[in-house]
Amino acid sequence: MAGIVQTALRLIYPPQCLLCRDMVETDFALCGTCWRDTPFIGGLVCDACGAPLPGENTGEPVLCDSCLSHPRPWAQGRAALSYRNNARRLVLGLKHNDRHDIAAPAAIWLARVLRPIMRPGTLVTPVPLHWSRRLKRRYNQSALLAASLATELGLPYCPDLLVRTGRTPSLNGNREERRAILERKIRLHHGREAWLDRYPSVLVIDDVLTTGATLSACAEALHAAGAERVCIGVLARVHRDD
Repeated sequence: MAGIVQTALRLIYPPQCLLCRDMVETDFALCGTCWRDTPFIGGLVCDACGAPLPGENTGEPVLCDSCLSHPRPWAQGRAALSYRNNARRLVLGLKHNDRHDIAAPAAIWLARVLRPIMRPGTLVTPVPLHWSRRLKRRYNQSALLAASLATELGLPYCPDLLVRTGRTPSLNGNREERRAILERKIRLHHGREAWLDRYPSVLVIDDVLTTGATLSACAEALHAAGAERVCIGVLARVHRDD
């Protein structure tokens, strides 16, 4: 009976491409054209921020110039997409247009690049959204992505390990300006200390990495609370030439 119902639903609501709405074979997929035009990151990448680098991947960790000049407070990081064209459309859809359906496939793409650096039992948590912004937006897009990713990787998930203690303006500007704005704005949520006792390795998930100031604040807060290892994962990352 369930199979008949599923078949009927597919006839009435055939799977559509996440971006162009052309018909595809499976739910929550990209058509061939949109897949081709989506800037997935692969090959050699910076071990800290996931930026694509020239050269071949030999398995040895390398860092980009930015991470060499400004060491990150986390151990390793990866990004699934470069923030431009179709990737930008996907991120903005997830973030502002109630496109919750993007979270599940995005988590699959992110899991692909994160698996090689994950340790068993790593705790997954999202970058927190201030309560006032969440009230306006009605959801935290990073939490949607993190929850789907935790399921995809089979890892424990805590949706509110971190909390924002103050609302910040839209974070434009350079790394130092963003860091100053975020200073002491993110901390461990009271009552969540036991999570770090049980899971000393934490993976922080966000939708976009620009300068890394927000993720740095999260990593610093987690280290201050006792986390032994912090990694980061983002759906997309901005590059200086984008």
